[in-house]
Amino acid sequence: MIKDFLEQLRTQRWDDHRYYHHSRINQSLHFVSAASFLVGYVMIFFDPVVAALIGWLVSMTSRQAGHFFFEPKGYDHLNQATHEHKEEIKVGYNLQRKVVLMTIWALSPVVLYFDPTLFGIFTPWASPADFMRQVAKIWLAIGIGGLLFRTIHLFFIRDVETGLVWMTKILTDPFSDLRLYYKAPLFLMKGELIDPGLDIVEHTLEEQHA
Repeated sequence: MIKDFLEQLRTQRWDDHRYYHHSRINQSLHFVSAASFLVGYVMIFFDPVVAALIGWLVSMTSRQAGHFFFEPKGYDHLNQATHEHKEEIKVGYNLQRKVVLMTIWALSPVVLYFDPTLFGIFTPWASPADFMRQVAKIWLAIGIGGLLFRTIHLFFIRDVETGLVWMTKILTDPFSDLRLYYKAPLFLMKGELIDPGLDIVEHTLEEQHA
């Protein structure tokens, strides 16, 4: 059972890399995101509010900017798949779902500004510092809620194991992204905007010979 879980985790991680991370800019932003997420992981034991601010203002914005603005949306010749097909088979949050999640994140401070109690949840904020800390608490709840929502959703549309594997992948992505993309900024400085996908070709050849 553990072996199957780890194999599915490896598959989800590999599919995420080969389908959705062709741009060297996107990879570089994922490197920045991973490093800042790890800082947030440490800070959550000391100040969860600060961890939430790091997670959303640095980690999530850099990560999603890479997907929205720099990742190619045309036909993926390397994997022989259309952008629409990749969006349809995405296990986690595809671009459409990310728009919903990021919209909720962006609008939450506006709601708090006009309703300082947030429907009676908070004591009304009295200073900009109070406002930011309450926003951070909302963002922390959105992050946890978004993770749990998609995990449970996968329980029903796929199976429990797929959901748990995906949640594990998301929580451990910062570690794997550092390993996968630490060279991306160097390639980018050399003028390489798109990953040639040599690792994908090698992986495919290995599967064919297996």
